[in-house]
Amino acid sequence: MELVDKVAVITGAGHGIGAAMARRFAGEGATGLLLADLDGPAVEALAEELTAAGTPSVGRNVDVADRGAVRAMVSATEERFGRLDVLCSNAGIGTGQGLDADPTAWERSWEVNVLGHVHAAEAAIPGMLERGSGYVLATCSAAGLLTMVGDAPYSVTKHAAVAFAEWLAVTYGDQGVRVSALCPQGVATALLDGDGTGSTLSSRIVRSAAEVLEPEDVAQSVVEGMAEERFLILPHAEVADHYRKKAADPDRWIAAMHRLVAAVDGP
Repeated sequence: MELVDKVAVITGAGHGIGAAMARRFAGEGATGLLLADLDGPAVEALAEELTAAGTPSVGRNVDVADRGAVRAMVSATEERFGRLDVLCSNAGIGTGQGLDADPTAWERSWEVNVLGHVHAAEAAIPGMLERGSGYVLATCSAAGLLTMVGDAPYSVTKHAAVAFAEWLAVTYGDQGVRVSALCPQGVATALLDGDGTGSTLSSRIVRSAAEVLEPEDVAQSVVEGMAEERFLILPHAEVADHYRKKAADPDRWIAAMHRLVAAVDGP
């Protein structure tokens, strides 16, 4: 799908990958954008910036874990712009925790990283089916294909996010709705360095595994992947090789991960 003259919703659009996609979509000729985030002032400022530059945009404070708020977000898009062509379900959170994560961390990760996609698809896809076309882009992370050392809730929920995107693609792909799962590794955002120092095990593992990309690099991959309607959009090309090796020999792949953790986290 080309983005010219398309209307898009982008969640998690206040910063990082979401904000980069918003600016890139505007540059590609999108005709309307609704930008959603928990950081309302950030998306409102970005919407003002893009509107002033020629792309009508609306900023909206939305918690993607709130089913009613997500439905209202989609309805507001259709009322303001007449339709919704592209749903970018991008919001996500990390915890940096393992077995020490309490039930609240697990529940919030599930609500945002999985149900956020479910709520958005539930609200957006009926209209797409009625029009016979639409695109769903789910930001799932390479952790959803591989793993995230040091963050159990993130790894588990991102696997679920990939599974849900795959289910959508299989279920609605022959009805005009295209689906992509965006799975980058390290990107220079607050999610990578949530503690502000880059010192967590998760951050050090990610930085050692591959180049850390800028959000604008990921937005470029999104535009290219959507144009080709690829299910997996992999800004880090090496993820495809890791994924193949994991599928071909899981035991060998896990042993390689043990070595990587020892090299990064050893004495």
